[in-house]
Amino acid sequence: MVSLRKPSAVPVVGVLADRRTYANLAYLFVTIPLGLGYSMALTFGIVFGTLLSVVGVGIAILFATLIGSRLLAEVERRLANAVWSLDLRRPDDLPDDTDGVLPLAKGYVDASSTWGGVGFLSVKLWILLPAILLLFGLATVLSLLAAPVRYPYDVEFGTVNGEPVTWTIDTLPEAALAVPVALCGLVVVLHASNAVAYVTRRMAVGLLGRGRAGG
Repeated sequence: MVSLRKPSAVPVVGVLADRRTYANLAYLFVTIPLGLGYSMALTFGIVFGTLLSVVGVGIAILFATLIGSRLLAEVERRLANAVWSLDLRRPDDLPDDTDGVLPLAKGYVDASSTWGGVGFLSVKLWILLPAILLLFGLATVLSLLAAPVRYPYDVEFGTVNGEPVTWTIDTLPEAALAVPVALCGLVVVLHASNAVAYVTRRMAVGLLGRGRAGG
């Protein structure tokens, strides 16, 4: 006889007690300044290197950009290993014996890990928008959780057609209602952060090296 059981709500609300959730959230928030920095560095190096390549110095700028991207990719590799218990190892696809600057430069250009690092740093820019939205959502739900001790005040949820969408909490019943609303919103934000972090994790495994996922 087949037993039909209702799905448990624990996997839904269990995200609140999972330490990996907060590691994912912290990683995404750190992504905001890092992603902006990567974008500016790569844009500067590629644009100015290309424009100045006609006078020779641009080639040096482009090469320096590749070297810098490998260093930044190593930072990201270590960060991913620490946050997600991965085992992404430093790539070993550079030639061991290079005699001269040109063979060395060719080795960096030919290495697939160089372009994997550039690709990861580039696509990480696209994680900025969801990270910023999640930060705004977290700030909003935390302010709602504090409603019983800080009302009356207005909570702003964003804008629609240039007009702010707000909730004016000026009574105790409204403040009490804000708490379960905030808890539901917090669960949604944490699940969303886990989803975005999962995508970023898969990008790290695919672009920064072969890795073994930990628990």
